[in-house]
Amino acid sequence: MTTPLLSISGLTKAYPGVVANDAVSFDIMEGEVHALLGENGAGKSTLVKMIYGLVKPDSGAMALHGAPYAPPDPHAARKAGVAMVFQHFSLFEAMSVAENVALGMEEPPRLRDLATRIRDVSETYGLPLDPGRIVGDLSAGERQRVEIIRCLLQDPRLLIMDEPTSVLTPQEVEILFQTLRKLSAEGVAILYISHKLEEIRSLCDQATILRQGRNVGTCLPRETSAREMAEMMVGSSFAAPERAPRAPGEVALEITGLSVASPSAFGTALKDIHLSVQAGEILGLGGVAGNGQDELLAALSGELPSDAGAIRLNGTPIGRFGPTARRELGLLAAPEERLGHAAAPDMSLTENAFLTGAQREGLTARGFIRWTASRAFARAIIERFDVRTPGPDVAARALSGGNLQKFVIGREVLQRPRVLVVNQPTWGVDAAAAAAIRQALLNLAANGAAILCISQDLDELMEISDRFGALNEGRLSEIRPAQDLNVEEIGLMMGGAHGMEVAHV
Repeated sequence: MTTPLLSISGLTKAYPGVVANDAVSFDIMEGEVHALLGENGAGKSTLVKMIYGLVKPDSGAMALHGAPYAPPDPHAARKAGVAMVFQHFSLFEAMSVAENVALGMEEPPRLRDLATRIRDVSETYGLPLDPGRIVGDLSAGERQRVEIIRCLLQDPRLLIMDEPTSVLTPQEVEILFQTLRKLSAEGVAILYISHKLEEIRSLCDQATILRQGRNVGTCLPRETSAREMAEMMVGSSFAAPERAPRAPGEVALEITGLSVASPSAFGTALKDIHLSVQAGEILGLGGVAGNGQDELLAALSGELPSDAGAIRLNGTPIGRFGPTARRELGLLAAPEERLGHAAAPDMSLTENAFLTGAQREGLTARGFIRWTASRAFARAIIERFDVRTPGPDVAARALSGGNLQKFVIGREVLQRPRVLVVNQPTWGVDAAAAAAIRQALLNLAANGAAILCISQDLDELMEISDRFGALNEGRLSEIRPAQDLNVEEIGLMMGGAHGMEVAHV
């Protein structure tokens, strides 16, 4: 085609104190898989929100099929043939697949007819779904299928996908890519956002790079290395994480026979978990989302009580201790859900720094908050972890997801934990920021901390872990030396492959 499917010309959007998009221009052709790359805060989310009608641009214009395109809301965008699969699923767990799909359609047919269409479309695109299943019983990969099928039933010409593989096993990623290639062959354009640059190289035809709100260039991913793309995103070179020589010491964290019910009706109970982590060691735990990761972190942080002796910190039973008592002893945790769990959205960064740093950073005196010290602690996190924000008085919700992630991880690392439990430490952050966070975890271990890293990023786990295990349906696989595993074996462990025995380590 000579006429682009979507043409973006000079789109600009500013918020108080920041220009999110500064005269951004590029084209997306019919049938093209087009990557949108950029470090955290580069303006990717704002741009796709303007395309999808969630945000109105201050200036600039768009054209769809050569005609002016300015959707006032997502309804208008969908009607024009633009669909979007968000990074965070918007599904009701207590409802069926068909009911959830119906809620996302402008004029849904009868449920019986819709169920037939869901089966037909899901089988056509290699994403099999049972329309009668309750969403709360689905895996993360199956939930993503619901979101995709809901979009496909609207016959989109442009499909926007935001970090679509963050909750998938390697095998599920390949299934998704086969589906996207089939859609591309049928003429559907795909705007693909991801920080996983090797995936971009495998899937995408073209890439547009944003930096500080501006379009700084394009590249052909198949002809550009992941490192070259990462350096285009940040505008400079950056160092890959380096392992310092370290010898694991005494056992710092020990879990023996940990079994706890999930507080959520659709959560996963932990079943007889046994593991130990030594001082100076990083133990990586993989697993598809929803297999007990959140429950394990809650049990270790003190949010979910357990039998007194099921968890020991340097030999002391802490199963009945609350979060504050565990923090005072040196067990710190950073949960996956950064906005609402790890950080209070409407509180400032200073207040959020105080919330978990009060005890270990001495941020109170005679029952009063030491605001000057709290602000200094927040500033130290911002500077040390390159958090892009005007200052420590900004509300947490004003940060991009990746920048808030850097703040949350930095807040815990700078408190010098004896044991750090972290879930998805680099989720949604760019390559340079991910490298910095992983280096911080490696440095922490080199200084004698024991680290339990829960992640769905297999490259991350292989890069920093000394040993590896996988959670599946609340059970822990055999824990093995990371250097003895390949990605395929890990993917099978995450998927609960038969033959992976529960180990007492």
